[in-house]
Amino acid sequence: MHSFDMQTAPLETADLIVARPEGLYCPPGGFYIDPWRPVERAVITHAHSDHARFGHRHYLVAQSGIGVLLSRLPGIDVQAIAYGERVTINGVTVSLHPAGHVLGSSQVRVEHAGRVWVASGDYKLDPDPTCAAFEPVRCDTFITESTFGLPIYRWDPPQTIFDGIDAWWRHNAAQGRASVVFCYAFGKAQRLLASIDAGIGPIFCHGAVEPLNREYRAAGVALPPVRLVSEIPAKEKALFKGALIVAPPSAQGSTWLRRFGDYSDAFASGWMRLRGARRRRGVDRGFVLSDHADWPQLQTAIRSTGASRVIVTHGQVEPMVRWLREQGLQAGAFVTEYGDDPVEADAVGADGANAPRTVASATDPGARIDADTAFASQVDP
Repeated sequence: MHSFDMQTAPLETADLIVARPEGLYCPPGGFYIDPWRPVERAVITHAHSDHARFGHRHYLVAQSGIGVLLSRLPGIDVQAIAYGERVTINGVTVSLHPAGHVLGSSQVRVEHAGRVWVASGDYKLDPDPTCAAFEPVRCDTFITESTFGLPIYRWDPPQTIFDGIDAWWRHNAAQGRASVVFCYAFGKAQRLLASIDAGIGPIFCHGAVEPLNREYRAAGVALPPVRLVSEIPAKEKALFKGALIVAPPSAQGSTWLRRFGDYSDAFASGWMRLRGARRRRGVDRGFVLSDHADWPQLQTAIRSTGASRVIVTHGQVEPMVRWLREQGLQAGAFVTEYGDDPVEADAVGADGANAPRTVASATDPGARIDADTAFASQVDP
């Protein structure tokens, strides 16, 4: 297995973005991107809690994401700008561009002294009716995620997945059973609600999901009518027969599920692509649905930037860096704390015990998987 230094990407003189203990820092601009420790000025790519944290003095975010951000971090000092709008911070030009990950998710374009860097945050290229589509942004250096950066991760067309969810729900409804689907409350739940056939039956949501639904509706995203599970008296549990219930992973195995009587459950996550993931999760069905780019999408996105240098922040770091170098690109990695929020990891256990790990994980450098075998046997020619 190849050795790999995860401490830092190779630095060049006067890099526009560097890794500091507080987070990714722009020295000439004096601001951070998605910092994990309190700083004076933070540019936020999206409101998942591994990227947007309490404690910063001032926040900058995309206009479409401000509602969700404030719902999660109430009372913060925040400025919102439209996608493509340019602002100047200490002589550095900054703009935000759609990342296609969740509502309000952004790539951060940084320009100074003729150089352009882009920090991707999390992103996907699949169509999603609940957020703006990923926009390729030309740059000299691209800082990318690599959550699913192995060739084994290839998503089916989204409509195929939603057709499968609809068929599963119809079958359960015909049998008089409730259908409980576990998925992350912010982003995945709203994408699912916007894409399934709401005519199959009534739809209910867990209390952790509906507040996010409200923020999506306020931002103009069309979601079907849903009711809170908690609104239904115990004596009226028959209302759940034939219904779809959307719940966060934390609800699995809880007494909250008893109110549904006979039900079938499923999990929606990119990790469902892994053999055995559904079995370990203990659900009836697993639907491979992710809000992160798969392996081909990562390749497409990186190529579309035209960047000659690429820095990987989290996920399957070593295989991605190796592939980038094989393409003749200058590549390295930043150690970050991204990925600690249960965006996808929650789909395989709160402690991440069943989640696949990068060969040298940014959050756990000692973690290992047999990525060499997976990479060598499945990489595109």
